[in-house]
Amino acid sequence: MSLVNQLIAAIFAVLIGLVSGTLYIMSESSRSVLQDQLESHAQDSATHLGLYLAPYMAENDSATVETAVNAIFDSGFYQRILVTNADGAAIFEKNTPPEISDEVPQWFQEMVKITPPSMFRDVTYGWQPAGKIYVQSRAGYAYEKLWKGAQDSIILFVSLSIVCLLAISSLIRYLLRPLNKVEQQAIALSEKRYIEQEKLPGTRELKSVVNAMNRMVRQVKSMFEEQTRNIEELRRSAYQDSLTGLSNQRATEAQLAERLDYRKDFGRGTLLNIHLNNLQHINQLIGVDKTNNLLKHLASQLEELSREADQGVLGRITGADFLLLTNQTDTDQLKLKLEQIDNESRKQLAQFSDTNVEGPIICIGSCECNDSTNSSQLLSEARIATNEASQEQVLWKHFNSAEQSASQPDQTEWKQHVANAINKGRVFLQVQSVFSKSPSSMPIQDEIFARILNQQDKPASAGEFLSVVKELGLMADMDKAVIETALKHTSASACPLTINLSPEAVSNLSFMDWLTQTLKSSNYSGKLQFELDETSVLNNVTETVQFRKLLQSHGIGFGVDHVGVHPSGFAYLYSVQPDYVKIDGSLIRDIDENAEDKFFVSSLIGAAHSLGVKAYAEHVERESQLQILNALEADGSQGYLHGAPRAI
Repeated sequence: MSLVNQLIAAIFAVLIGLVSGTLYIMSESSRSVLQDQLESHAQDSATHLGLYLAPYMAENDSATVETAVNAIFDSGFYQRILVTNADGAAIFEKNTPPEISDEVPQWFQEMVKITPPSMFRDVTYGWQPAGKIYVQSRAGYAYEKLWKGAQDSIILFVSLSIVCLLAISSLIRYLLRPLNKVEQQAIALSEKRYIEQEKLPGTRELKSVVNAMNRMVRQVKSMFEEQTRNIEELRRSAYQDSLTGLSNQRATEAQLAERLDYRKDFGRGTLLNIHLNNLQHINQLIGVDKTNNLLKHLASQLEELSREADQGVLGRITGADFLLLTNQTDTDQLKLKLEQIDNESRKQLAQFSDTNVEGPIICIGSCECNDSTNSSQLLSEARIATNEASQEQVLWKHFNSAEQSASQPDQTEWKQHVANAINKGRVFLQVQSVFSKSPSSMPIQDEIFARILNQQDKPASAGEFLSVVKELGLMADMDKAVIETALKHTSASACPLTINLSPEAVSNLSFMDWLTQTLKSSNYSGKLQFELDETSVLNNVTETVQFRKLLQSHGIGFGVDHVGVHPSGFAYLYSVQPDYVKIDGSLIRDIDENAEDKFFVSSLIGAAHSLGVKAYAEHVERESQLQILNALEADGSQGYLHGAPRAI
């Protein structure tokens, strides 16, 4: 029962006690008054009859006595009248049974006892005793009057009580409204939402409570923000280049290996190695500060080019070298954009040195990547091409692999095959389980990996078809086909099936309407979960929050994938409030060998737990990695250590 209802009940109980006591006292008082009235009325009636009947009683005139007694008895106020002569013999007696009206309930008669009084009067005539007159009043009259008064009192009490209760209830609710807001603050705080009451109550005690709650909310929020800042600072020092803000060499190579060697979902693309020529000479020519500004200007232009790619990789790997992995494969278009970057950089250098700069100041080596290439091979090819461009003093040099050219499939035929498979819903699903932490390691979810069968009816890797699907604008249709296929297996699955959605699907109104109706059509609570990539979440936090609320209303879990590598940090977790996050595999790869990775992952797990969010680790391949993750209190792990993806 709420505090308001308890207060109202207590007040109501007090009112009932007060009114019950008042009614009892009033009833006793009324009963006593009525009792006195009955006695007085009986005495008066006996006196009046005595004065009138004295001569007739002396003569024993029973007829006249009877007439007079009947006349007064018929008024209904008497129960018995007896007239006797001087010798005590009855001249006339009349009585009626002690009847009480049916309107007076029996319980009231038993509760209030009224004894009808019997009064007498000595009658004399001519100074001689003529007899006596006995008069007893009727109790029914007193009960009827008393019950009528009690009824009126009860009706008045009930009416006033209802009015008072409504008024008191409204007043209490108004006065205690700040406490309701404090309750909402406490609930929000448990959900890691920070709400402050701007309007303070006038009541001193409540004002103190609200101020204390506001201070606690600010303190908890400050603690989380400080924790976020510390982790961001750690991430910057461990994984960012201090000058340009791009990923440093170790982070860049780890992300490159993650995309190309493990996930193999990047598809066809181009790896660019951008080298700033004669960095030492430029440093001597224009000074350290201007050289640093030149490098930052070059980095910002490369960032703009990287944003055009879908989840590309960009970083500074040495003082003069940058690495960019992009899904653009049109070398002519890329060369045009890089020529613009070179022109801008030359203008910057000319401005700093006050001299004309002839020829390119950057040289670029490129190579083509696909699902069959690995990161080490690509890095070597790009560096070879960069060295050739530097030696020939040209802007661009592309590494041509005869083996890759020979194995290049017919893209037109492949695109048609992919489009047909998606339009007809022919997708092949594999799952890989996420296991809870030791010692009771059990599958807690099965993440779905979608595959398309190639022309030889063998599952193609994600890298082979995802870039084509994106190019054809069929990502939302692909996700729809995956969901329709997965829903057929939810009832047979031992744990929730987890589906990765593309940002294109979440932004597609038609897809979201379809998904909403699909979720309404059946109960998938505890059977289904959805994930979004961290980059997708950061690109549209507001849209993600709405999607999260939709899933939450249907009891469906939501997670964020590949967490910890985006330069924008993870403050978005406070707004999105996912059920879990999956820490990117590039941070897990060397966690058993690198102290910085271990400390950063530990901080990520702690930050997630402070928000009530579970933290899982991706791409766990060694027992030593798992032992460290268990020590860091990771909630679960996923990777080839637990088993390769299997057909659903």
